[in-house]
Amino acid sequence: MAEKILTTEFSEEMQRSYLNYSMSVITARAIPDARDGLKPVQRRVLYDMSELKLGHDKPHRKSARIVGDTMGKYHPHGDSSIYDTLVVMSQQFKKGMALVDGHGNFGSIEGDGAAAMRYTEARLQKFAEEVYLKDLDKTVNFVPNYDESEKEPEVLPVRVPNLLINGADGIAVGMSTSIPPHNLGEVIDLVEAYIDHPDLTTAEMMEYMPGPDFPTGGIIANKKDLAEIYETGTGRIRLRGKLEVELGKRRSDKDKLIISEIPYTMIGAGINKFLMDVADLVESKKLPDVVDISNQSNKEGVRIVLELKKDADIDKIRNILYKKTKLEDTFGVNMLAIAHGRPETLNLRGILKNYLEFQYENNTRKYRALLDKELERKEIREGLIKACDVIDLIIAILRGSRNLKDAKACLMNGDISNINFRHPGFEEDAKQLRFTEKQASAILEMRLYKLIGLEILALEKEYKECLKKIAEYEKILKSRKNMDKVIKDDLENIKKEFASARRTRIEDSKEVVVEETPLEVQEVVFVMDRFGYCKLLDRASYDRNQETVDTDYRYVIPCINTDKICIFTNTGSLHQIKVLDIPYGKLRDKGTPIDNISKYEGSKEEILYLTSCHAMQGQMLLFATKQALVKQVPAEEFVTNNRTVASTRLQDGDELIAVKIVGQETEVVLQTSGDMFLRFSMEEIPEMKKNSRGVRGIRMAEGEVLESIWFVGRDPVITYKQKEIHLNKLKIARRDGKGSRARL
Repeated sequence: MAEKILTTEFSEEMQRSYLNYSMSVITARAIPDARDGLKPVQRRVLYDMSELKLGHDKPHRKSARIVGDTMGKYHPHGDSSIYDTLVVMSQQFKKGMALVDGHGNFGSIEGDGAAAMRYTEARLQKFAEEVYLKDLDKTVNFVPNYDESEKEPEVLPVRVPNLLINGADGIAVGMSTSIPPHNLGEVIDLVEAYIDHPDLTTAEMMEYMPGPDFPTGGIIANKKDLAEIYETGTGRIRLRGKLEVELGKRRSDKDKLIISEIPYTMIGAGINKFLMDVADLVESKKLPDVVDISNQSNKEGVRIVLELKKDADIDKIRNILYKKTKLEDTFGVNMLAIAHGRPETLNLRGILKNYLEFQYENNTRKYRALLDKELERKEIREGLIKACDVIDLIIAILRGSRNLKDAKACLMNGDISNINFRHPGFEEDAKQLRFTEKQASAILEMRLYKLIGLEILALEKEYKECLKKIAEYEKILKSRKNMDKVIKDDLENIKKEFASARRTRIEDSKEVVVEETPLEVQEVVFVMDRFGYCKLLDRASYDRNQETVDTDYRYVIPCINTDKICIFTNTGSLHQIKVLDIPYGKLRDKGTPIDNISKYEGSKEEILYLTSCHAMQGQMLLFATKQALVKQVPAEEFVTNNRTVASTRLQDGDELIAVKIVGQETEVVLQTSGDMFLRFSMEEIPEMKKNSRGVRGIRMAEGEVLESIWFVGRDPVITYKQKEIHLNKLKIARRDGKGSRARL
């Protein structure tokens, strides 16, 4: 068979392929479905656990077994994503309602990871089993799995608005979702009110469900913004931790500030980051009233203790913690979900509308399936009751039949051609029989004990119950009002069994204002020795010992305490250190390694130029690299708040050899490793941006590199290979390049 080559525009193919990939990630990986509020991996894990019979009253099963089974049958995307999903669904501090009952180390609120899947075990929570997986066979559609070897549910028949109760988060291609969790009882109250009054305004809805309810508790501090968030589906929620004051019981006991609830965004590494931030504030004297901090959290909950000095200003400490740490943080809301097969940002009304449409569809299917089942049972019981009334005829037919087929034909169609009655008189009655196929099969399978009087009475009772159920199911299916009542009754039962009290307080708190004492500007001197140990000396100490300091230290930079120290290195990096971050020291103190207070790595970088940011203001800097690329850059290019930035753009294999402040000099000299010198005017070096490479300063032979650059006026005489060279005696290069190079 000859190859078939299709010619297509590359850009069109890339666009089409990327669009297909992005839609696959959006709809089949990262964004939850608006109907059941689950992402595909969550749905598949829960369904697989149901198939493995891991109910809440069954023994736990190894997580590795669950993960392997899910990956092999339904979700072929790697075991780590499946296990991470299993872990998150078991963590009470992440989910409004946990769906998995984990046994073993499933991580902690402080960011500790779960043990490997071979060590942990899991089963379904009763809530997941009863509310998420019940009536699977009667409600939702089943679709083929990835290789069409199994069937899996398109969605789970979740009976509550899971999108609100457990929230969701996910990052897709070009979009993301972030939905906060809510209180189960409040959501159910809202749904019941919405069923009765679909025209409720957002403000009226919030009377039933005032806002999110995070499992970590805490405080929502911008109540006034919640209505707009629920109206638009997007916005920002301001979260705060809960602080309590614990007064010392005895004179010797210190007062304590207890953090018992944290913002939802602090889960994980955020707690340790908070402890470090508080320690930094104490060290920098911004929290002078805090004498100790300890994390006493355990399985019972969060407890972070700040011990305070006597008569400490509690309000000031609280404000600083909210302003300077993650004890106050924001939760970005974007209620994006897959609705009717496409991603859509839903408001609160949209979420409820999609949920109720799903419930009506599921309940219609459920009660239609139950009705069909009861109609079948009714048909069979009618046949059995009728058969009991003519049991002598039935026995005569069975005794006169040669096989099951002949007996069934007689019961269904009155066909007695193949029936040999042992006693005459039954023929005419047999011809009148018209049982249905199901009734005939049930009669033929009926056991003799069913002919006992009590059994016949039980059969008649079952028939009456059957009629009652049929009437009930038909009533539900014929009336939307009756369907609403069924949904509301079901929700009430769920609320009664599983609802819990609200954990997050909602209020309108004032913006935190911290009045900081203006920093007193002081003159200091930054010093660093040849080993990279640095410190600050006060100006008076330096003036008294200037000669000693200038002799002992490689760098001596006068500056002010609000300034920054700038370090240019041979790798093309600019490291900046706030002077306030550099510790003070006495004259004989060793100091602190500069690597510890900056991103400078002494083992990999070499300092070319070190100065203060204030000293650079209004100056021009000259850059030169090994490959003889030179340029001038205004110092304003390096004004940045970043600790480390690129000071220049280097080619592969190139590195900086010099960074110098340009003064009144008008000429420079370049010197290469091949003993070549070039003297030319500073005007030849263009002024460029910091992210440019520069221009070629001198032509060099293969393997030759630029070694040094000097200013003629600043360095009139240099020593090179034990020879004195007068730079001003070198011939100035002409623009045509002739006579521009001089060999030593």
